[in-house]
Amino acid sequence: MHYLQFDKEQLVNLEYSLFKEILRSNRAGSYLSTTLNGCNTRKYHGLLVCPIENFGGEKHVLLSSLDETVIQNEAEFNLGIHRYKGGTYEPKGHKYIRNVEFDAIPKITYRVGGVVLTKERLLVEKEEQILIKYTLEEATSPTTLRLKPFLAFRNIHQLSKANMFVNRKFGKAGNGIKTCLYEGYPDLFMQCSKAVDYVAVPDWYYDIEYLKELTRGYEYLEDLFVPGYFEFAMKKGESIVFAAGLKEANPVSLKQRFTKEQKKRGGKETFNSVLERAAHQFIMHEGYTADIIAGFPWYNSITRQTFISLPGLCMSFNDSKLCAKILDSYLKYFNEGFFPDQIKDKQLQYHSADTSLWFIWVIQQYLKKKNNPKLLWKMYGEVIKRILNAYTDQKLDYIKVLPNGLIYAEKKDTALTWMNSSIDGKAVLPRAGMAVEVNALWFNAICFALDLADMAGDREFILEWKHMCKKVAQSFLKTFWSAEHGYLADVVKDEQHEWAVRPNMLIAVAMDYTPLAKEQQKQVLSVVKRKLLTNRGLRTLSPDHLRYFGIISGSPKDRELALHQGAVWPWLLQFFVEAYLKIHKRGGLPFVKQIMESFEAEMTEHCIGNIPEMYDGDPPHVGKGAISQAWNVAGVSYALDLVQNYIE
Repeated sequence: MHYLQFDKEQLVNLEYSLFKEILRSNRAGSYLSTTLNGCNTRKYHGLLVCPIENFGGEKHVLLSSLDETVIQNEAEFNLGIHRYKGGTYEPKGHKYIRNVEFDAIPKITYRVGGVVLTKERLLVEKEEQILIKYTLEEATSPTTLRLKPFLAFRNIHQLSKANMFVNRKFGKAGNGIKTCLYEGYPDLFMQCSKAVDYVAVPDWYYDIEYLKELTRGYEYLEDLFVPGYFEFAMKKGESIVFAAGLKEANPVSLKQRFTKEQKKRGGKETFNSVLERAAHQFIMHEGYTADIIAGFPWYNSITRQTFISLPGLCMSFNDSKLCAKILDSYLKYFNEGFFPDQIKDKQLQYHSADTSLWFIWVIQQYLKKKNNPKLLWKMYGEVIKRILNAYTDQKLDYIKVLPNGLIYAEKKDTALTWMNSSIDGKAVLPRAGMAVEVNALWFNAICFALDLADMAGDREFILEWKHMCKKVAQSFLKTFWSAEHGYLADVVKDEQHEWAVRPNMLIAVAMDYTPLAKEQQKQVLSVVKRKLLTNRGLRTLSPDHLRYFGIISGSPKDRELALHQGAVWPWLLQFFVEAYLKIHKRGGLPFVKQIMESFEAEMTEHCIGNIPEMYDGDPPHVGKGAISQAWNVAGVSYALDLVQNYIE
């Protein structure tokens, strides 16, 4: 059996297959996503979802779904499935699914009487085009296949409604048509690798219901437009490729293109290959630059998450060149020592107290893979200096270094750390003051910069900054450490300490340079292990706290409240594993291996081959939020790489 495979009993069970999702991206911002049985349960689902230049590069659902109908002896068997208002499913094509397996690409097998039909879908790399290959494996009599496209042409955050402005006209294309439902959109070309009959029967399909949106408290009913259908005969053993994209294709080359793209994706799946494939899905290439999409389906790039993800997404898979390319791409937006929250924003915002420090941390990881300190200092030394000086010179009036050497950050209604959920424009957890992980990163950055400068021979920098290490270390311990509690305060403001047990203090243990003594590190690690560790990551708040939320559910407001008050975040595991192995060395391997290997089963759960944004704090730790998140895949990859390095 393949590593990622599902049998008939699982697939025909809607309670099972509706909650398993599929995601594929093209490394240029487009993606396809649906459920295991093909029934869209989110407004974000679609077979071709692309960034549209005319609309600011925001993602839009063009081809929502494609219904297949097998016709034999004048009998029709519809393989599609849609959920309509009230929970009615029509048609119920999932009952014909016999197997879904994941090798290079997902392959779905349908059986209808004596007909066995397989379907394979992929996105063309760096192009806005989906290719769907149908193969008639078995047939006892003449067989016809009908394809009916459901079109949306709308932003991923909105829903389409029937209207009289839709363009019902279409143009001819090789073995197919081109159509554009609304002004401002590009043409969508739908073509086949063989000659087909196209029958124009324009019609609206009303009140398609998205179950995930219904349960999440959003609008959940959509009307989709079907312009007509394609129909063609198939012989036993024959394969046909259907293409939908923003450029007209040469029908003769579609099969060859499918084979070429399929070969790029490797062979059979293993846990490591699944992680690597998931990692590559977040990489977005734009000309000479590259970026990381924070998560699918609704996120773009987020600078802090990009930097935290880089070692896991790139260097864990020995692609340091890509890491450097992404870093250099971000340096174009570097201003006064700080990076913007998101480089795609029309108006850049600088609301992060730690992102620039994470940039230095990436350089630190880069040095471990490419041991060339002189070259690194030459490449990034000036950037590192500007970052450190930006804090001491208070380049942003809401982020400053206090006389004691620690970083203080506060801005009204704004969260400046990674715990940045908000409701009605106000931060749920402002964490104003001296945040523990920000200052742990600050100490690590200073010490690393001094060592790198020493290896590169920059004496002037060393003389300027060497006094700060001792100063920051002493202030850190005095400010955050409590022998009585046996752990670090999460944030300190006006001598008021927040003693809620959160994972942020673990950063101080995991960093290569830490102010903490070995015994203090052990105590922090022990508290985190006892109160926050789960087999899916670290909770954001201890369950014994009054404000703990164990389940992420309810209205959007309710869910936002829970994000950093108990929800489990997998990306934090990389720092737990790093800290645990740092303390216990090889003796800690069995424990951390057991945690990391538990993710092997997780890859067949929520989004197949991916790791969701977060999990409930309470067991069984159900996945929530975005279906696939970059820093989570990166964190697991990074941790596995650490384990492997210890074994070797």
